[in-house]
Formats: sequence, structure tokens, C-alpha cells
Amino acid sequence: MAASSNHLSAQIVVQDLSYTTQRFVAEVDAQTYIRDYRRTDHFLQFCRQCSNYGRRYGCPPLDQETLDAVNQYRKVRIIGVKIIPNDNTLDIKAATGLMQPVITDLNRELLATEQQLGGISFGFVGTCPYCGAESCARIEGKPCRHPDKVRPSLEAVGFDISQTAHELLGIDIKWSQQGRIPEYLTLVGGIFYDKQ
Repeated sequence: MAASSNHLSAQIVVQDLSYTTQRFVAEVDAQTYIRDYRRTDHFLQFCRQCSNYGRRYGCPPLDQETLDAVNQYRKVRIIGVKIIPNDNTLDIKAATGLMQPVITDLNRELLATEQQLGGISFGFVGTCPYCGAESCARIEGKPCRHPDKVRPSLEAVGFDISQTAHELLGIDIKWSQQGRIPEYLTLVGGIFYDKQ
């Protein structure tokens, strides 16, 4: 009797998702930042092209109260982080894996600082770091499951992140080329504080 065997073969691709980070902070006058870096209508058109538009509580469209909240403050602290992958040949699809741990840490820091300073923070959206794989309750017309944690990003309320990063933090945002991750990824968030 001849023996039969079934061989399963699989190709396992191991990616090096290790990275280093560099942190940048700028303190600026809130009203100057609003005047010189905010173009709500211009950036809202980009948000409308995103599949998360109207489907995540951290994404536009946002109510007028949220859009106007920044006008109440005297100061803004801008925080930027460069995420530098150790493997510069990664596919752009690896970006989420690189960014998510940093986003989680920075959102925690922003919320803690928001409480400490009595301000309002603007973090990092996209996939909700709190709901995980579960779909956002906004899709079903239900209240946010984590209203104490979810914040819109600066770009969601109309701020130019490329200009902010370049002029205030000294970081030039890099973009993916030919499906590869750029030299570094950039996250920019902020906290408006010192209520008028």
C-alpha cells in the first residue's frame, strides 16, 4: 500500500516593524495658529474623499460647537512624532502596524495633558484606537462608546498639518513612493489650553 502524504506549504513573510521615534513640541499663541494655519473649507474637501467621513466620531462632519471650541483658548501645544522604521523596504500597508502603538501612547498623553491643563486635545483618527475592529457606533446612529477618549484630529477641524509640521516643528512630511513606506511617518496632534 502506497503511503500518501499531504504537504501544506505556506510562505511566511516576517516584516521588521521595529522603529525609533523622535519627538517635537512647539508652544504657540492659539489665535495666531488659528489665523495662520486653519483652512477648514479647504481641508474638509479632502476629508469628504475618505471612507471614514461621517463614519467615525473623530472625523467630520463635526458640529459647530466642536469646530468653534479652539477659539476659547490662548495657547496651543503642538506635538509631533517622527516614526522611523528600521526596515526602509516596508510596503506602505505596514504603516498602520508602525503607527498604532505610537498613536495609542500619544492619545493617552494628550488626554492626560488635557485633564491637567483644562484644555481640549486633538489626536489621531482613522481606525478608532478604542473600539478596535468593532465598527464605530456613528455608522448606526448610536452615541460614541468612548466619548471621554475620542477626539478629532487637528486636520479634522481644518488645520494644515503639513504647514504645521514644517514651520512649527521643523518636520517635512514624507509621502509614500511606489507603494513603499517613506523614510519616516509623521504624527501631529495638539492641545488648546489656557481658556480666555
